[in-house]
Amino acid sequence: MTDTPDFIEDRYGIDIAADPSAMNATIEGLLRRRVCRNFADKEIDDGLLNLLLACAQSAPTKSNLQQYSIIAVRDQDTRQKIADLVPSMPWMADAPVFLVFLGDVRRIRRLADSHDHDYANNNADTFMNACVDAALAMQMFIVAAESAGLGCCPISYVRNRIDDFAELLSLPDGVFPIAGLPVGWPAAPGYVSMRLPQNVVVHRERYDDANMVSNVTDYDDRNHDRFPLSAGKQRHTDKYGVLEKCTWSENVARQLSLPERPGFAVFLKSKGINLD
Repeated sequence: MTDTPDFIEDRYGIDIAADPSAMNATIEGLLRRRVCRNFADKEIDDGLLNLLLACAQSAPTKSNLQQYSIIAVRDQDTRQKIADLVPSMPWMADAPVFLVFLGDVRRIRRLADSHDHDYANNNADTFMNACVDAALAMQMFIVAAESAGLGCCPISYVRNRIDDFAELLSLPDGVFPIAGLPVGWPAAPGYVSMRLPQNVVVHRERYDDANMVSNVTDYDDRNHDRFPLSAGKQRHTDKYGVLEKCTWSENVARQLSLPERPGFAVFLKSKGINLD
């Protein structure tokens, strides 16, 4: 086994027992993936977008039910309205295409009705299947888009202003947003986000988090050395104050110490989605 490539160490901040001889262009592209929030003033032609959407639709889907939809927004005014709903991310308006990946249980409900059959699966499992279908399609799109030189950045904030997004995009009953995805040509190189080590995320044979806290503490130190969190990036400073060293685990604990998106379940019920 030869030395681990630098781009693998960049992902973790440490070496891992990986076999670089198995490397190929697809694996290397995934490992080199970077955040993109800076887009050039350059359009994406329809032919390329359609090709990438075909890649998205090539994703695995539960029982081939295909319980997702994708809205592609090109109109500049609509893209600006979307960006205005997320004031902390004005750069979104610079992306020439904004995709919204949706869970869609409406389609099969309508098909059941067209065949004069009952629809007996309005439940939490169907909701989860639709979420997973949409997420898999989005990830396939991202991989394909980035291999073509484009940049992407998934945006969960669409669920913060979910009623506004639903109205703007004319979402009917049975359809709900999973995430938004600005897509465009990178204007500048992004950065590689350091990930938790495999000994935290990957469990061998059975679940075991006995050493999780100490392993995350080591990760916190590595991550802080590379990406120290400024005061503006620290969560809920009005409640917790500003720390000279605010680690990843401290910051995510702060983030989730207060409720997020409490209206999501209410929205889903308003769209006729049962979570029982």
